[in-house]
Amino acid sequence: MPLPSIPGYNRLTKTHKYSAAGIAAAGAAAIAIAVVPGGDAGAKTTAQDLPNKPVALTSQKADSQAHHEALVKQSALAAEQAKEEAAAKKKAAEEAAAKKAAEEAAAKKAAEVKAAKERAVQQAANRSTARIETVAAAKDTKKTYPNNLDGWIRESLDIMKQKGIPGSYNGIYRNIIRESGGNPRAINLWDINARNGVPSKGLLQVIAPTFKQYHVEGTSWDLYDPVANITAACNYAAARYGSMDNVNGPY
Repeated sequence: MPLPSIPGYNRLTKTHKYSAAGIAAAGAAAIAIAVVPGGDAGAKTTAQDLPNKPVALTSQKADSQAHHEALVKQSALAAEQAKEEAAAKKKAAEEAAAKKAAEEAAAKKAAEVKAAKERAVQQAANRSTARIETVAAAKDTKKTYPNNLDGWIRESLDIMKQKGIPGSYNGIYRNIIRESGGNPRAINLWDINARNGVPSKGLLQVIAPTFKQYHVEGTSWDLYDPVANITAACNYAAARYGSMDNVNGPY
């Protein structure tokens, strides 16, 4: 059945047009019911019996809006989660890099400490070896003296030089010849010292108390030892006369 012609119908909105069409359809249905045989002549048509298309469209629009908002929210949540995961991965990578750097630094430090200890040990070993070699060289180059009057005087002079005791070869030789004739075992058994029980002995005729008092470290404690006797006598002469060179008679 063609729709009735309504003035200005073409200018209505789509919703208005649907409403007008619905009303027209409802009127046509009412007429049809009225003429159908056996129909309920007393039946009434109400607004509830009419199509409600505008309401249905509004509901669909609302559902579409809600669905869109849900998608937007899910997208935002997914983006936030991805951001958090990226931040967590970045942090984990930074922590791993820091840990690796710390381990490498610790390993480097340990290697440096080990190398320093090894150098110290090697240096100590080198110093020890150098000392041993020096001592050995000193032993090898130790001055030797002939076992005679000349050698005894020269050895005593070297010791006296180290200890700061004055005296000369000639002064020592002259007094030895006068006192003992160069005999390291000479002993005086007739002078006052002998009568007192302390006879003079050795190359420079030194009594035991004087030898003990003026003994020079590094020499023998044997009064008859030529070098020890000469050195102790020169030490005594230096204290009493200034030097053995100043002694020209019994002293």
